[in-house]
Amino acid sequence: MTVAADGNGQQGIAENTVLGGRIRLRQAIGGYRAGMDAALLAAAVEAKPGTRVIEAGCGVGGVLTQVAARCPAVHLMGVERDPAAADLARQNLDINGFGDRASIVRGDVAAGFRALERPAFDWAIANPPYFDDPGALRAPALAKRGAWIADDGLAAWTDFLTAAVRDGGRIVVIHRADRLADILTLLGARCGSFAIRPVQSFADEPAKRVLVQAVRSGRAPLRLLPALVLHDRSGAKHTLQAEAILRGEAALGW
Repeated sequence: MTVAADGNGQQGIAENTVLGGRIRLRQAIGGYRAGMDAALLAAAVEAKPGTRVIEAGCGVGGVLTQVAARCPAVHLMGVERDPAAADLARQNLDINGFGDRASIVRGDVAAGFRALERPAFDWAIANPPYFDDPGALRAPALAKRGAWIADDGLAAWTDFLTAAVRDGGRIVVIHRADRLADILTLLGARCGSFAIRPVQSFADEPAKRVLVQAVRSGRAPLRLLPALVLHDRSGAKHTLQAEAILRGEAALGW
């Protein structure tokens, strides 16, 4: 990891590598840092060349850069309301060579997709904030609050994603497992063909996360897929499957 000074000369930006060293990622040391959830969301996108992907609340571009590396010739757009995070996202896309097929726009999910005045996308993805009640957890640091607290609730995020894709387009969300019923209800008004991938820390523990894929106007039966298990009891950092996904050697698969 290297640390670079910000515009005021403060040591505030760290640069790490992800996706097996293929991606350089600059992030604010004191802010929310893209990690496992970002890697899993990126691995869940199987966009074909020439298609268009939008991410709501893209932060510093931790997901977008990995999607760009995994999906050649895909066009990407990130929407981010925080100007500092949006600036870092642009930097991350540029330093990884994706600036010619990816862009970042300032925007608030609460304003809705139509406020962007863009045509519908083929994929819309998000890692929404996990809480919409500030009293549900100890108040996070101010720099991390936007990543943890959904000021306008989960419905604002699902509405944005649903409006952002064409009929037949795909939506992918990673969220807390205990919000699965809410996600299905909110997306179910206009989407179907759900596929659900639980994510478990260990095989003998309940899932804490879920990845949900939905198709706008889809009518296929819901599919509950085998869980992705991140760790075993051998002492290794990750299971072989999880390690292959994190290194970009495998996709999550639907």
